[in-house]
Amino acid sequence: MTELQTKNESLLFKWKQAPSFIKASILLHVALLICLVIVPALWHWWLAVFLANHLVISLVGLWPRSTWLGPNWTRLPPAAILRNEIALTIDDGPEPAVTRPVLDILDRYQVKATFFYIGNKVAQHPELCREIVTRGHAIENHSQHHSVFFSMFGYTKMMIEILAAQETLQRITGKRPTFFRAPAGLRNPFLDPILKKLGLHLASWSVRGFDTRVNDAEKVKAKLIKGLCPGAIILLHDGNAAITPANEPVIVAVLPALLEAAKAKGLRCVTLAEAAN
Repeated sequence: MTELQTKNESLLFKWKQAPSFIKASILLHVALLICLVIVPALWHWWLAVFLANHLVISLVGLWPRSTWLGPNWTRLPPAAILRNEIALTIDDGPEPAVTRPVLDILDRYQVKATFFYIGNKVAQHPELCREIVTRGHAIENHSQHHSVFFSMFGYTKMMIEILAAQETLQRITGKRPTFFRAPAGLRNPFLDPILKKLGLHLASWSVRGFDTRVNDAEKVKAKLIKGLCPGAIILLHDGNAAITPANEPVIVAVLPALLEAAKAKGLRCVTLAEAAN
């Protein structure tokens, strides 16, 4: 097989793997180029359509639970739903002062959680992260630096950021992540091909209580409990956690009642990796 044939097959594979929305955008770009060549006098119309398409792509990237840019776990798979499973996911740590009481609560209720952690913070608290894994929880990839500009990264910079976190988490925990959650859930079309290349699944959430901004534990608790149902992916934070007026991290304040409510509904907490089986 020639090098040209190999490249053509690789491009064809990437095209087949691309999300339908991205395929449609690529075809639109081709059509606009043809229109520009045939009717150049209407260039301003072709430019307007081009800009509108890119605006839609940007807006989709700002929609964390969207599947238009590629597969995205917003709920657990059907088999997990039939087993009455839910997934508790905890982001932005580790943060020892918050993470340790969270771990104690999880132990008390015999619940396993998935922690989406930031690579450089994991490197600062390696023993705590190893303890999390030893206790039976999972640590997954939440990027190396959690940059607020993550969704603006190009392919190379995004790949470096995700791969750095993969290497950091594997080196410290001994386990290579299989799930990725984008910082704040924001992304762009470069993310899906990177995740496919690294063998990672994108995961967002079903319900969140905005516990990094809302310091009223009762409001957060009510929103989370309302969303409890088979297949739910719940989002909480041990990093950047809001603090209640009683000077308690919101996640610590709401977690016992949330787990009690899940138990009363016959729901079983599993890690994302367990739900995939």
